[in-house]
Amino acid sequence: MPMERSVGAAIFRKKDGKNFYLLLRYPDSPKAKKEYWGFPKGHIEKGETIEETAKREVQEETGLTDINFADGFIEKEKYFFVKSGRKIFKIVIFLLAETKTKEIKLSFEHIGFQWLPFREALNKLTFKNAKEILKKANDFLSKKSV
Repeated sequence: MPMERSVGAAIFRKKDGKNFYLLLRYPDSPKAKKEYWGFPKGHIEKGETIEETAKREVQEETGLTDINFADGFIEKEKYFFVKSGRKIFKIVIFLLAETKTKEIKLSFEHIGFQWLPFREALNKLTFKNAKEILKKANDFLSKKSV
């Protein structure tokens, strides 16, 4: 069975002592039958490290260039999708990164974005896997600030 590997990032920024998470709105496509909310992510290019892929994808999809990765956070999302009639197994590695920038410059791949506090972001995310990534990211940040 074919396999794809990608890297993404849960992006947050602090405002008034609260974490706000960046969610991107994806349009419907051959991979996704309807629009959904998720995190920036994309394929690993030859020779790239996980961090390099995450930085490139975040910049391409959001315009953000000032992300700083949270040391020690790495999570995986695994799922299947069908492309050209073939079932494909996909693994996406997610990092957690902070930005100071509020302004987003969306790529052609997306149709919207929102900065949301944890509970609202959790309710907005479409897929269970993404919700689990967000929960783990929020727990990680809660433990770091104690």
